[in-house]
Amino acid sequence: MLEFLMRLDGPIELGLLYALMALGVYITFRILDFPDLTVDGSFTMGGAIAAVLIINGTNPWLATLVAIAGGMAAGVCTGLLHTKGKINGLLSGIIMMIALYSINMRIMGKPNISLSQEDNVFGSIDPIYVMLVIVIIVKLLLDAFFRTDLGLALRATGDNKRMIRSFGANTDTTTILGLSISNGLVAFSGAVVAQQSSFADISSGIGMIVIGLASVIIGEAILGKGSVFRTTLAVVCGSIIYRIVVAAAYEIPWLEASDLKLITAVIVIVALVLPTVQRSMKQRSQAKKRSTELLTAQGKSEGGAF
Repeated sequence: MLEFLMRLDGPIELGLLYALMALGVYITFRILDFPDLTVDGSFTMGGAIAAVLIINGTNPWLATLVAIAGGMAAGVCTGLLHTKGKINGLLSGIIMMIALYSINMRIMGKPNISLSQEDNVFGSIDPIYVMLVIVIIVKLLLDAFFRTDLGLALRATGDNKRMIRSFGANTDTTTILGLSISNGLVAFSGAVVAQQSSFADISSGIGMIVIGLASVIIGEAILGKGSVFRTTLAVVCGSIIYRIVVAAAYEIPWLEASDLKLITAVIVIVALVLPTVQRSMKQRSQAKKRSTELLTAQGKSEGGAF
């Protein structure tokens, strides 16, 4: 146990690297109520763009910014398919995810690119400190944005489109904006993950949407939902907790690295089912308490009649 606790810096570092992706998933999943599967492609796109630019001599920070722009462009395409093309949201994401696979292959030119001999955004500093600063800045910027008029309109779009339209807001614009910001953050995560792991791979984005959902659900289940500040903090913590849970699962002798997807699925199922079970048990307890109180009152009433 002590040995495991001493090795927690690894899961925390991974949690911070993927926290940006979780924040992106939070925007579409919770705020916009949009099932965006573009995530699996935009994550890979972030790593692909950053890797190609870096091996061609571009500054890693500039390469990362271009990767973010690439992810935002992918989000805009998904938003246009849904809002202007009137294609179902889930289908729009699937179409973009498939298209991005070919686009990412075009960008990379081969299935994977090594960055082991290249500079990266972390330099000689421990990635955990760099990512901690980046995640805090991104989180605070998102909190500030969601308090602006445009941010409030974006939040209201997911709650009640008809109502926000009656106030004169263009929900198509807010939907496209939300998808753009979300996929920009996902690509940001893909770019820093590629640089931290020293390679970009065409299959690195597979299953990212599930990991992002797991982070959001775990964070909300543990820290709860409330203000924007609290919820975005819960998402960041959820990403770290998810990585710690996965690391703890690997301590089980018969589990292997190939079981990661299965572990993720089990974590998501537990996080989704547990609150429902707790709510059901609480309702049963309250119903039992009310029945007892009624029976007691009825007994006293009958006793008084005699």
